Amino acid sequence: MVKAIVGANWGDEGKGKITDMLAGNADFVVRFQGGANAGHTIKNKYGKFALHTLPSGVFNEGVTNCIGNGVALDIDKLLKEYNEVVSRGVPAPKLMLSERCQMVMPYHVLFDMYEEERLGKASFGSTKSGIAPFYSDKYAKIGFQVCELFDEERLREKLVRVLEVKNILIENLYHKEPLKVDDIFNQMMEWRKGIAPFVGDVRKFLYEADKAGKTVLLEGQLGTLKDTDHGIYPMVTSSNTIAGYGAVGAGLPPYAIKEIYTVIKAYSSAVGAGAFVSEIFGEEAAQLRDHGGDGGEYGATTGRPRRMGWFDCVATRYGCEVQGTTHAVLTVIDALSYLDEIKVCVGYEINGKVTKDFPVTALLEKAKPVFTALPGWKCDITGITEYDKLPENCRKYIEFIENEIGFKIAMVSNGPARENIIVKG
Repeated sequence: MVKAIVGANWGDEGKGKITDMLAGNADFVVRFQGGANAGHTIKNKYGKFALHTLPSGVFNEGVTNCIGNGVALDIDKLLKEYNEVVSRGVPAPKLMLSERCQMVMPYHVLFDMYEEERLGKASFGSTKSGIAPFYSDKYAKIGFQVCELFDEERLREKLVRVLEVKNILIENLYHKEPLKVDDIFNQMMEWRKGIAPFVGDVRKFLYEADKAGKTVLLEGQLGTLKDTDHGIYPMVTSSNTIAGYGAVGAGLPPYAIKEIYTVIKAYSSAVGAGAFVSEIFGEEAAQLRDHGGDGGEYGATTGRPRRMGWFDCVATRYGCEVQGTTHAVLTVIDALSYLDEIKVCVGYEINGKVTKDFPVTALLEKAKPVFTALPGWKCDITGITEYDKLPENCRKYIEFIENEIGFKIAMVSNGPARENIIVKG
């Protein structure tokens, strides 16, 4: 069976933890889109980890971790992350890289940095991981697949052609020093040495695994609202973050995906610019930021303080609908335990009218939140393992959200550790 784990909102919903937990009963965990701009925080018996490229199944010895063709592969970061995980006592993970996966090139990161610098205040809030330039080159058909590392003559010829164009932009638009073919070619040869043992036909591998009845988890990055097509454009990532793309980015048939676990946060947070209707500010935001996440709401990739807001039912309903949710998972509910009263955004007021439908960007930027206040529970709920033993007001908060978004919440996370999960009947 193939299951997808994806985010409903802006990302940082807790997908890594849920993937790590579900991986205990899985055979394969697959990254299918995005790149090292991901930041999946996981806390288990080995310690606390922030994974950026490795799938979140690496802590389970029986799992084969695959990086699919849809991923923006930063090889330097992958190898560094792999070695760091092993150095901290984790058994060497089983890893397989798609031969069709395309590589983030050194100039992709440079172009990301240069463009954000050029745009100044009009920038898109990039993580500067090279993701947008990478996908631009991929669809312009001047990207480099992993398999090309193994044909040196052809690789060098292509690299010469590509750098001719890149250097024109570097010198004339950004006024920076040009890149040298030999430098990048030699770096790519080092990449080949590092990843050669892991390269294979991931598509065929997963197809046969699914036919054999194995359990495959597709691990998504970011959330619905950052999707290129369905997110808050143009303040989006450059890949498709929805479960439907899992089939494309892993090379599986679309009908193979049977369950879609859509992870939602018990409040809202976002990194980067763009409309954020339920956003809060000042001391109110600072308190929620400090109580949230695992050690505070700061980007796992950038370290930036996340923008904070109350739970947004409008955005979450939309996110779950787009994902095709079969199981909703509510995370970090324990972070709200300090509050006497908890606000929930139940609608948007746009041009004097209230709507519960998530609008396009131009209207979203005009939207004002319509809040409902619910009583808090004012006690620590970490460690509770049964839903019925949660405080009444906590259960009412969960059930209010469930009714508003129209999707059944199957699990509730009430702490950072793998075991801090409640299966809701």
